[in-house]
Amino acid sequence: MRKILSVSLLFLASAASANPEIVAHRGGTADAPENTLPAIKLALENKADIVWITVQLSRDGVPVLYRPADLKALTSLQGKVSQFTAEELAKADASVKWKEKGLPESLLNASIPTLKSVLTTWPDARFFIDIKSPDADPATMGNKLLNVLKETNSLNRVRVYSTEDRYIEALPAGIPRFVTRSETRTRLATVSLSHECLPPSQKMDDYWYGLELNRKVEVVEKFTLGEGVSPATLTWDKEAVDCFRSQGNAHLIFIGVNTSEDYQKARALGAEGVLVDSPASAKSWVK
Repeated sequence: MRKILSVSLLFLASAASANPEIVAHRGGTADAPENTLPAIKLALENKADIVWITVQLSRDGVPVLYRPADLKALTSLQGKVSQFTAEELAKADASVKWKEKGLPESLLNASIPTLKSVLTTWPDARFFIDIKSPDADPATMGNKLLNVLKETNSLNRVRVYSTEDRYIEALPAGIPRFVTRSETRTRLATVSLSHECLPPSQKMDDYWYGLELNRKVEVVEKFTLGEGVSPATLTWDKEAVDCFRSQGNAHLIFIGVNTSEDYQKARALGAEGVLVDSPASAKSWVK
């Protein structure tokens, strides 16, 4: 109990820091083969505070780290993750796209790891787990995640995210999670475009929000004779941040922060964390 409490307090203490924490996107997708053990190791060596990893289910129901819909995008295999067992995926080369980039050998010949192996290898590291499993049953995914998190004693150092609401909504009670992306986007759009501050849809002790610092969207206007569609950009600003913080204990993670300028903007707005592609570059932004 004391260990769980201490790590939970660590999350809260870090959120109060003046500098946003560096969150390594897919383990640092610009620095090494994404979602692999070498990438995560390098990200932590480059002082990433939290590692964002992407999870799908293998054919035998094992949560593994991989993002695209087809394995051929980044590996030596072809097809869906759900067509292969975790053992078969472990034999794939997940660094084939990096072979000609002059990376050191330690970052090459990386395989597709299981979530369990990642959490076991780094028992003290914090992770944001992004569900990207296009064909997995949401309830099954949630239960499989819960089993791994319990087995590795990791419930107090992870938080689950997904671009698809159905995966967040199906998570078993007890798994820390982000507010759904659609609710976050809708509330940001409402305050940005209408200057109206909507309350959260449900009561939570802590509200964790993850959305792009600048998000391109289409605004649809209804007219008597039809509708008009125009491009727009949702941008976090002081009004939006004040709105979200006024509606409960809010924690803001800004996605797509890949320049020093954006980092400084996130810092000025009081973001708890920023999702970066290159922790190696982000080291120089932190003052």
